[in-house]
Amino acid sequence: MPRPTVNKQWLLAARPHGMLSEASWQLREAPVPQLAPGEALVETLYLSCDPTQRGWMEDRPSYMPPVGLGEVMRAVSVGRVVESRAPSLEVGDLVEGMAGWQQYSVVTGGGPFGAAKVPAGTDPQQLMSVLGLTGLTAYFGLLDLGAPKAGETVVVSGAAGATGSIAGQIARIAGCKVIGIAGGPDKCAWLTGEARFDAAIDYKHEDVRARLRALAPHGVDVYFDNVGGDILDAVLEQIRMKARVVLCGGISAYNEIEPPPGPRNLMNLVIQRARMEGFIVIDYAARFGEARDALKRWVDAGEIVYGVDVVQGIERAPEALLRLFYGKNLGKQLVRVAE
Repeated sequence: MPRPTVNKQWLLAARPHGMLSEASWQLREAPVPQLAPGEALVETLYLSCDPTQRGWMEDRPSYMPPVGLGEVMRAVSVGRVVESRAPSLEVGDLVEGMAGWQQYSVVTGGGPFGAAKVPAGTDPQQLMSVLGLTGLTAYFGLLDLGAPKAGETVVVSGAAGATGSIAGQIARIAGCKVIGIAGGPDKCAWLTGEARFDAAIDYKHEDVRARLRALAPHGVDVYFDNVGGDILDAVLEQIRMKARVVLCGGISAYNEIEPPPGPRNLMNLVIQRARMEGFIVIDYAARFGEARDALKRWVDAGEIVYGVDVVQGIERAPEALLRLFYGKNLGKQLVRVAE
C-alpha cells in the first residue's frame, strides 16, 4: 500500500458565540509529514464526539488549554499505526490518543491518553464508548462521588447519552432504584427496556417535577447531573437527607451567551445536609485500568448495554458534534474516519 500524501484536517476557524455551527471550522488538505526517529504515523479510525469539546473551543481558563485558532480541532481518537520509527509501536498496532479531527497524525509512545497501545482484540467502538472516557466518567463519578448504596434512589439526567446511560446501569448493578431523565419517547423506551432503568422521565413531554415526586416519593439519594439548568433545580427540590449530587456536565447551558442563573434550591443542600461536587475524569487516570476491567466484566456478563451512534466520514465531523447539542444521538456519538 503506497504511503498516504494528503491529510484532511478540520481547523478551528472561529470561536463559537452562542449555538455551535459548522462555520466554526474550516476543512483543509495538508501534506502528510515525514517521520523523525521515535515517531509513528497513525491513521484515524474513529473520533469521539463529546460535549466538553464545546468548552475546548472557548478562549478561557479550563482544565485543558483551549484549542488555538488555526489548530486541528481536538478530539479523542483511536487509530492504526501505518508507519513507524518508534520502538514501542509497530505497523498494525491500534492506539488511542488525541489525534483530533484529521485523517493522519504523528505520535510518540506514552502518555495517559495519547499513543497508548490498545490491547489486542479490543473492539474500537467499545474502546471509544463504554470503555472510553465517557464510561470511565460514569464509573468514577457514580461510584466515588455518588457512593450509591443498595436500596437508594438514583436519578440520572442526560440518561440516554454515553455517560448517563452507563452511570444509571452501574447504579442498577449496585442495587439501587434508577430513574433516568431523557428527551423523547424512544430514548425513554430504550432506558427502561434495553438498559433496564426502573423508570424514565421524558423532559420534552412531561412535567419533570411532578414525575419525580410520583416516582421518588421519599426523595432522591444520588443525582448524577449531565445537564444543569432547570432539571438540576427540579432534582434539588427532591433530595433526601445526606444526598449526593454529582456534577458531571451542564449541556443545557454550553451554548448560552450569558451564564444561566444559579439553582434556586441550593438551600436544600443545607437543610438536607447534602453534598454537591464536580469532577473531571482525567484526575482518575491512575485508576483507568481498574475501571475498564470492571466495565468489561459487566459488558461481557450482559449487565451493561451501550449505544453507539456512528456518522461516516471525516467530512461530517462538525455535523456529528452538533448532534449532541440537538439531542439527536442515542449513546456514544462517533465519527468513523476509516475502516
